[in-house]
Amino acid sequence: MIIGIISWCVFGLIIGAIARFLMPGTQSMGLIMTILLGVVGSFTGGFISTLIFGGGDGAAMHPGGWIMSTIGACLVLFIASKMAASK
Repeated sequence: MIIGIISWCVFGLIIGAIARFLMPGTQSMGLIMTILLGVVGSFTGGFISTLIFGGGDGAAMHPGGWIMSTIGACLVLFIASKMAASK
């Protein structure tokens, strides 16, 4: 179980860092928020993948692959930046 949590954190950090690199501008977030961005982006990418390609195992939410996770994280980062700018 602890290995699973550590692997999700490492995966989230990598995906979050890639998304922050791809999005223009600066994002003021630390390590924990980058990890959360990657994890939430992974589930967002999995949800988008399910909507587009259909769910193979019937699950409504599942983690996406590397590409869909990165796309999902970029989408989450874009929405968060627009919400922060509107305040």
